Amino acid sequence: MNVALTFNVKPDNTTEVDALSTSQNASLLSSEKISDRFAEWDTWETINAVKDALSLKHNVTLVEADYYAFNKLHTLNPDIVFNIAEGINGISREAQIPAMLDMLNIPYTGSDPLTLSTCLDKSRTKEILSYHKIPNAPFICIENLDQLKNYSPEFPLIVKPVAEGSSKGIFSSSFVENEEAMRIEIERALTEYQQPVLIEEFLSGREFTVAVMGNGKEARVLPIIEISFEEFDDDFIPLYSYEAKWILDGKENQLDIYRCPADITPELEKEITEICLKAYRVLNCKDWSRIDVRLDKNGKPNIIEVNPLPGILPDPRDNSCYPKAARTSGLDYNQMLLSVLNEARKRYGI
Repeated sequence: MNVALTFNVKPDNTTEVDALSTSQNASLLSSEKISDRFAEWDTWETINAVKDALSLKHNVTLVEADYYAFNKLHTLNPDIVFNIAEGINGISREAQIPAMLDMLNIPYTGSDPLTLSTCLDKSRTKEILSYHKIPNAPFICIENLDQLKNYSPEFPLIVKPVAEGSSKGIFSSSFVENEEAMRIEIERALTEYQQPVLIEEFLSGREFTVAVMGNGKEARVLPIIEISFEEFDDDFIPLYSYEAKWILDGKENQLDIYRCPADITPELEKEITEICLKAYRVLNCKDWSRIDVRLDKNGKPNIIEVNPLPGILPDPRDNSCYPKAARTSGLDYNQMLLSVLNEARKRYGI
């Protein structure tokens, strides 16, 4: 087949950043740090690894998800698109490429615009999960400090921007234990990310991440991963924050924090699997997703986040959850990506 690979690539030098800042959407470069702003986007290492995997079976063309993407896709008219694009701006940015593809009637991998927009908005995700009685931490979402007037939370809490991925906006300071710290952190998040802030009760138990592949009743959970915080310094909060993910845990200083498969009882594995598959189906995820789970003080699993565009770093030495779970299940990196593509092909009847 003729496959287009849609992506966003991290700027790797100041020239690219400067060029972006003079484009029609200069607001991309706000007060946020560049390293944070583009954390969700992929490197050429990942993009080329995905292309190489798909090229084993198909003809692959790269299409950058920029302002010219619609015309490129319209002209190219591929049989299917493998989409890993995170989008350029706004709370619905992950939906941009899929919305274009729906308009062009071109099949693509992964979830549709509605699911992508919903899952990026953590408050909307939690509202839907709560409606369907899928456990998640008690929360509120606010746009200003005045909305705290009648709020009497149970500390500690986590404060984070409502619509960011790759742990953006989640730092050690996001863990707050009193009202003063909470207000300071809310002001920081509101100022730096210019979007509503999610405040939720901190879940004190073990943390897991769950890779899901497939569709409908055939959707399946790959081996569950536990994120262990034992290697963290004593002054670090047991939280997979931006500092932990991108600073503490790097190629030069990798943390031994993943346990796959997780060392859990069959009963807990069943509970985690059931709530993840229910969340996956309720949110209408397609082909693949990664779902983060944490146990509460009573040992009950709660959904933290649903990620319909999971990170897929290709190097086995990198702590990238979805590929790690796939490898444990018996799929190498290439087989994993071709399996996702085949799930989409089945879904479209291709």
